[in-house]
Amino acid sequence: MRKFLASFLEVAEVVVIAVAAVFIVRTFIVQPFLVSGTSMSPNFSNGDYVLVDELTYRIRPPERGEVVVFHDPLDYGTYFIKRIIGLPGESVLVNDNKVTIFKNSASCTGSNGFVLDESYLPAGTVTAPDSGNDCYTLSSSTYLMFGDNRPDSFDSRSWGALPAKNIVGLVRVRLWPLDAIQVFAAPKY
Repeated sequence: MRKFLASFLEVAEVVVIAVAAVFIVRTFIVQPFLVSGTSMSPNFSNGDYVLVDELTYRIRPPERGEVVVFHDPLDYGTYFIKRIIGLPGESVLVNDNKVTIFKNSASCTGSNGFVLDESYLPAGTVTAPDSGNDCYTLSSSTYLMFGDNRPDSFDSRSWGALPAKNIVGLVRVRLWPLDAIQVFAAPKY
């Protein structure tokens, strides 16, 4: 009987440690997400299964061009996947299907701006369907988020800047579909 009890306690200990390890990893380090919708096409598709790194942004701030998962600013229980376009303290001008970044600026004018090279988008992607002159000024704790499928993306152009606290983590790996497994890195500008 003692031998059985000792074996049972050993198995229970392994199970408790395994459950605790899975809980810690999923809560603080990496979490799986399923892409729903076409707002990030062609780089991410409906049904893609991705792993989101929740640890990196505890060490450093998000960078431009990174694809992140975040809580919808209008409904905290809903998650979105988008690309970071504008960083805190910047102004972003969307004009003539170009995105121009103005660092440390309170407006979208001046000579300190640069046009964002968005080579991850298909040629001819329409960023501003109405060819408007939209200027977004970001506070010290907000980000501008756009989907890669600009004509079919509900993003910062609709709901404004994203508070930093809404960001869940950085998309690191696509695990599904198997023929599209990929590790992601932010574009270099």
